[in-house]
Amino acid sequence: MGRRSAGGGKNGEARLSPVQRRFVRALPALVILGGAAFDLSTPPEYTAAPLYSAAPLIAAPLFSFRLTLLTVVVAVLASFGLHWYNDTAGDVPAITENLTVLTVSAFALLINRAVQRSGERLASARVIAEAAQKAVLPTPAERIGALHVAARYEAAQADAFIGGDLFAVQDTPYGVRLVVGDVRGKGLDAVEAVAVVIGAFREAAEQEAALEGVAQRLERALAREGRRRGSLDAFEGFTTAVLAEIPGGRERVRIVNRGHPEPLLLHVDGGLERLTPSQAALPLGMGDLGAWPDRVDDWPYPPGATLLFYTDGLSEARDEHGAFYAPGERLSGRIFPGPGELLDALVDDVRRYTGGGSTDDMALLAVSRPAEGQPERRRTMPVVP
Repeated sequence: MGRRSAGGGKNGEARLSPVQRRFVRALPALVILGGAAFDLSTPPEYTAAPLYSAAPLIAAPLFSFRLTLLTVVVAVLASFGLHWYNDTAGDVPAITENLTVLTVSAFALLINRAVQRSGERLASARVIAEAAQKAVLPTPAERIGALHVAARYEAAQADAFIGGDLFAVQDTPYGVRLVVGDVRGKGLDAVEAVAVVIGAFREAAEQEAALEGVAQRLERALAREGRRRGSLDAFEGFTTAVLAEIPGGRERVRIVNRGHPEPLLLHVDGGLERLTPSQAALPLGMGDLGAWPDRVDDWPYPPGATLLFYTDGLSEARDEHGAFYAPGERLSGRIFPGPGELLDALVDDVRRYTGGGSTDDMALLAVSRPAEGQPERRRTMPVVP
């Protein structure tokens, strides 16, 4: 997951291209040089004091304290020095202008310290949240039962809080069971909600004979936590989720979808199938709005096929024109050696599609059923442009 720097300059420049970053870092010096050129090329009654005041203010939110202080010193020396050069240092307008530059520079240093402290607190909160998330959301093993598994958690921009995306896979007496979900909200509250969902799933997956029972246990766990905190707003109010069960010895997958993006089934020949639920259902944690029985859909899951589960950080990623990323269209007709290669190619494709500017985290989980006699490696078809 991306990590945000605590330094003032790096925080302010995180979203800039290398060329833009170089220009921004040179801007205070250019402003001071421009002011000096203006002072030297115009009569003494014309002043560049506004430019000398602007340079420290530009540096304050972008630079470290040391660089901001250096900018302040150069701006003040330029203001005093040029008045001295023009033999106007003792004039009332010159004294007023120098005091203005000094006052603005002092405020710039205060602004810089405030920005740095804010960045340090934000970085600390993110590190804590990331550590908590890794504790409750461990990466599943590459082999679970007879299935090959791969998972990815891709954080959004470096300065975004982590979200509440989750996944878990478990081998149970009823087959391999898994959950992929997305908790409403971000930050530590979302990580706490993830812990509740994952903890309830681990227990229910072992104990509940029916997949519908697992979904109901998650529903009750979220409702119980909401009541404990006094209201749904005090806790993350709902979670979209898809639960799946792959029984041993059967070429089937059973799915309960609670308001989550539809999984995709990639066949060994490059064909793709969207596993649309037969009946729409509310997300988990919204049981107060009404009670409907969970409906399980049963799908063929042949040897060599791969199930892809994802959160809306993937399907709601946008390109520069605002068009949504369509994973079904971009994966159709492609063949991958295994689930890990599928997710690697998918992550790379999303980065190219968005220009690296995703605004939401995304969780990806791919589960492959090996085909008997299937070759170890297959050539991956090119990415859809």
